[in-house]
Amino acid sequence: MQLGYTILYVPDVPATLKFYEAAFGLTTRFLHESGDYGELETGSTALAFSSHSLMQQLGKNPQAAKPEAPCFEIALCTPDVAAALERALAAGATPMRPLAVMPWGQTIAYVADINGFLVELCTPMG
Repeated sequence: MQLGYTILYVPDVPATLKFYEAAFGLTTRFLHESGDYGELETGSTALAFSSHSLMQQLGKNPQAAKPEAPCFEIALCTPDVAAALERALAAGATPMRPLAVMPWGQTIAYVADINGFLVELCTPMG
C-alpha cells in the first residue's frame, strides 16, 4: 500500500486552496465544480480538502481544528524556512512557534492556516 492523499475538512474549500497557494506556493490540482472538494499538487501524495457541508451529507460530524490543541500537523519542507514563514504570515497564517533550529539540525517554524490546522515549515531531514 501507499498513502494516496490526506483530506482535511474545512468550511470553504476554494478559500482554503487560495490560501495555500498564497501562503505556501502550492498549486491547485483539482477543484470540483461544486466547490466541496479540492486537491493541491504536493508531489506523489495529494493534500485534499472537503467541505464540512459535504461531510455532513455523508453522515460525518466534522469538527473545527484547534491549533493550540492539534491532533496532527502538516509538514511542508523547504530549504528556506525563514522565507516560507514570512510568506505564510503575509498571506494570513497565524504564527504558532517562531523559527528555531532543533538539536538534530533541522530548522522549523509553526503556523496555523486559516482553518486552524497546524502547519510545520521545516528543512528536509538528512
